[in-house]
Amino acid sequence: MDALKALERHAAWIQAQQVRLLAALDADAQAALPEGKWNESIEGEWNFACEEVACALKLSGTTAAKRLQVARELDRHYPTTLGMLERGEISYMQAVAVTEACAVLDPLLAAQVEAAVTQKMPGLATGQTRRVLAREIVRADPQGAEERHRKRKRERQLVHYPQADGMAMWGAILPAEQAARMNQAVDAHAATLPDEGRTLEQKRVDALFDLVVNRTTTVGATGTGRSTSTGSTRTEQASGGRAAAVVQVTVPLDVLIGESEGPAQLKGYGPITAGQAREIAFAEGTIWRRLIIEPKTGMLVKTDPTTYKPTAETERHVLARDGRCTFPTCQMPAHRCDLDHIQPFDHDNPAAGGQTVPENLGPLCRRHHLMKTHHPGWQVTRDPDTGVTTWTAPTGHTYTNPPHNYLE
Repeated sequence: MDALKALERHAAWIQAQQVRLLAALDADAQAALPEGKWNESIEGEWNFACEEVACALKLSGTTAAKRLQVARELDRHYPTTLGMLERGEISYMQAVAVTEACAVLDPLLAAQVEAAVTQKMPGLATGQTRRVLAREIVRADPQGAEERHRKRKRERQLVHYPQADGMAMWGAILPAEQAARMNQAVDAHAATLPDEGRTLEQKRVDALFDLVVNRTTTVGATGTGRSTSTGSTRTEQASGGRAAAVVQVTVPLDVLIGESEGPAQLKGYGPITAGQAREIAFAEGTIWRRLIIEPKTGMLVKTDPTTYKPTAETERHVLARDGRCTFPTCQMPAHRCDLDHIQPFDHDNPAAGGQTVPENLGPLCRRHHLMKTHHPGWQVTRDPDTGVTTWTAPTGHTYTNPPHNYLE
């Protein structure tokens, strides 16, 4: 494992050198454009370096153009990120994430976002980096985020294209809060369907088809829930006796009342704008549920400790606190995970074993739950003060995963 990590650091250094070379090639190509023959639109669309890079590296033209664009952005606007890549502190895909996420910002705001995330990136996976970037972008440019959301909302559309073996992909590009409500409605309806040998995913697909094609009644009332320091909005829908769906948004109180334009958190999606959060929060039939955060760490804090099955309140708390599977790099949403006792529950003497309290519970996807339970080489602990989960691998290496910080 140490050798593997060392090679990854070397690979990052090599990728940083490639970035510098690609940026130099791009600059030379731009400088070589004939004067007086190229207007701005042609200059922006045509890059002499692209075709040669594609041939030299055996890449498609699109991939070569992307590599050149990333190199140009890192070299011109993100020297700190490029330096971290060169030192092997982050991966190339994290550096790419910075350029892609910040492309919507002007250079000054982009530099502000880069400065906010660089201290965190060495301890993050690529997916976690993208979520932190998304949140910092909304924080740095709330008005721009609202405008970009309104523009994308006008571009909403259905998507439908064929796949192999007589299958097809069918879905929609739509506002994240609507997608979350639809996803929860599908999950709730799938839970009412008989198994009949079907997997959960098969039941979810069948539930979607049933809700769209066989829907005979109008969707009923909606509701929502949140917090004082942070708020969780819950949207419940019932139709034709179908089970209710729940959508959760966690939002600081100052954002909720319009005193701040900072980001909120939509469960299953990530950061959303203040306007989206308020739209959900003040929808007709909204229900608010108070949650509490620790002001210094931003960690959700909040139980019958001697019963194996958590109370509904404890389960809601743990799922909201952690957000995802607590195995580092795993992105499985917490609501689709098992709730695991970190210190095993003692069924013979519940008072003596691992208690059913938030400090001893964590969401684990089925794969990582089975690994923790049955693989003798993997161990996990959780710091009750910081909420940091530490996994020890069979090799003795340790990997940490912090809880979601609702202040960031």
